[in-house]
Amino acid sequence: MSFRTSEQKMVKEIESTLAGIDEAQVDQLIAAIQQAEKVFFVGVGRVLLSLEAIAKRLAHIGIQTVVVGQITEPAITDKDLLIVGSGSGESAFPLAIARKAKTFDAKVAHIGSNPNSSMKEYADIFVRIPVQTKLNLDGEIPSVQPMTSLFEQSLLLLGDAIALTLIEEKNIDMHGLWRYHANLE
Repeated sequence: MSFRTSEQKMVKEIESTLAGIDEAQVDQLIAAIQQAEKVFFVGVGRVLLSLEAIAKRLAHIGIQTVVVGQITEPAITDKDLLIVGSGSGESAFPLAIARKAKTFDAKVAHIGSNPNSSMKEYADIFVRIPVQTKLNLDGEIPSVQPMTSLFEQSLLLLGDAIALTLIEEKNIDMHGLWRYHANLE
């Protein structure tokens, strides 16, 4: 298979996946982000990398974001939102953090593939990225990519689409966003 063929297959998968995300679920997440004092993020592996990029982008538009585990992480409160990225909704660390966040009455949003996972017990909001899982659930988008690549890619693009939606809703000057960009580079 050529690079171009691989690229075209990936783009088609991403397009189908993003089209399969329920806009009402995303609207709930956007509302929760706007209402939160601080937005915390937790995930593991490549999902965490996508979440870190989302946290950075939201920080660029003036939202106070925190990645769980950072040395400067403040306390979570009932005014905050925890966004959990976990395709399966069964990853041990994100589950433990979601459970702990609920003890402080924080709102929890789960972005994942499995609507009936253990995370369901803790999530106030669920956004399904309908990618292929080992559970073969209804409505899953199949992938030729290895492991959970399609989930991680779609998660990152979902985060950027949320940021763009917030920029447009708040009528934020795009050029003015550079004041939030890292400048010690």
